[in-house]
Amino acid sequence: MRILFIGGTRFVGKAIASEAIAREHEVTVFHRGNTTLPSATSVIGDRDADLSALASGSWDATVDVCGYRPHQIDQIAESLGARAGRYVFISSVSAYSPEIPPLSVESAALADTREVSADPAGIAMTGDTYGPLKVMCEQATLRHYPDALIIRPTYVIGPDDYTMRFPAWVERFVTQQEVECPGPENAPMQYVDVRDQATFIVDAIESGLSGAFHCAAPHTTFGQMVTAIRDVVAPTAAISWLPAVDCEGREAEFPLWGGGESSPLMQMNPAAAIAAGLVLRPLAETVRDTAAWLDEQSQK
Repeated sequence: MRILFIGGTRFVGKAIASEAIAREHEVTVFHRGNTTLPSATSVIGDRDADLSALASGSWDATVDVCGYRPHQIDQIAESLGARAGRYVFISSVSAYSPEIPPLSVESAALADTREVSADPAGIAMTGDTYGPLKVMCEQATLRHYPDALIIRPTYVIGPDDYTMRFPAWVERFVTQQEVECPGPENAPMQYVDVRDQATFIVDAIESGLSGAFHCAAPHTTFGQMVTAIRDVVAPTAAISWLPAVDCEGREAEFPLWGGGESSPLMQMNPAAAIAAGLVLRPLAETVRDTAAWLDEQSQK
């Protein structure tokens, strides 16, 4: 198959593109040229400024990993039309209303877009606007491509994560004998290994899957995740749990921490994706591979 990636040279996009390449699909990556992906055809451009490089060519599927505002989707669709093939949009569980109940399925209420709809292209991207803008991106995708595949992941973790949200915790246990962690330990947490998500998406492209799916493992707790990291890389290290109130204003020090709140967005129901073929590796494997990646980076 011929697969076009809008973005695709870093972490989430790179994992999906690499999986497609490994299966001998013909991969084209439209990107700004800052990084490259071996074995893929690079098409240089900027989705916000210059789509001329996409004036020719056709694909069986287009995977959009960097759409954050609806006009970006509109512009790609206007440029590609039917040449895009099946459209795959990488959204987020942040697209849901924060009022949904735990274990919600894909038909749950989405975030209210009224506050961003007046100026979705110009409004500042914040924690409050990110989700509603993703909703508008999904809506734009479905206007142009009604049979689109919408992927709504929770936290995506694993090796090659330039954001360092998950690797930061692995690194702390590698380098520290006692690691401070924000409480409460039982705050819900949900994640998916970037490679498991990539496999699911390429499987879905090959099978022609449509609709929305949660890419996520069954939810756990922040404490269980942190303890699992410790047990793999530094079993003798101590964990010092801090009261959530003592960590307010220190969120940047504690990546993946949700302020200690029991968010339903970290308790999504992944049954539909699992039934459709999502296979999830043990967290211990993700931790080991992330530690190995960190070691490789330190030697460069």
